[in-house]
Amino acid sequence: MDEKKSVRSGLIEALPLAIAIAAYGLSYGVLASQAKFGLAETVGMSLLVFSGSVQMVTVAMLAADANLTNILFTTVLLNLRNLLYGAALAQGIAPAGKWRWLLSFGVTDEPFVLGSARFKRYGPDPLYYAIVTGTLYLAWIISSLSGALIGNRMDPQQWGLDLAFPVTFTALLIPGLKENPVIATALSAAVIAVVLEYFFPGNNFTLILTGVLSPLVGLYVKRRFRHD
Repeated sequence: MDEKKSVRSGLIEALPLAIAIAAYGLSYGVLASQAKFGLAETVGMSLLVFSGSVQMVTVAMLAADANLTNILFTTVLLNLRNLLYGAALAQGIAPAGKWRWLLSFGVTDEPFVLGSARFKRYGPDPLYYAIVTGTLYLAWIISSLSGALIGNRMDPQQWGLDLAFPVTFTALLIPGLKENPVIATALSAAVIAVVLEYFFPGNNFTLILTGVLSPLVGLYVKRRFRHD
């Protein structure tokens, strides 16, 4: 694989998503600041955690005076899907050797979507994955810092920044809905989320249960088709 092509493709394909992530990171920084997080705490969490959903939930739970045990339990459940992501990406970043442990830090939703599509089409390409992860990571850090500096001077929901990331991520996922297990995962996630929100509106565990159960449906469908 040509290194220049990997770098160029990584930057070009990551940039649109980086913009959406920046809007989401800006929202996180503002909300963390409004929840009385200091600048170092807000940016430090982005540096060490690099997970929008986990950071948003953590901020909300700390603002609600949740105890540390509940926060840890919730964040672990939220990130269980990353185990499946890591297993799927392992072969694609394997040529990086010992550096694959550093690349594993970027195993999140967005790098997984871009990386898995790239590996499926061109084979293992850890450099591409590193460029994608690094671009998104920088966007997240810079936007978190910007949001923390803005603080109470801005309302993310008023500007629609909270919708920028999910809308972009959905558009990114749609072209990949081709195989039956993937379609089954997406459909089951939609059904589970709608049902839980209908019967338990505003429930904090809707996202967690959806993220845990829908991949299991996809795995079940994959095994059924494999045996058939």
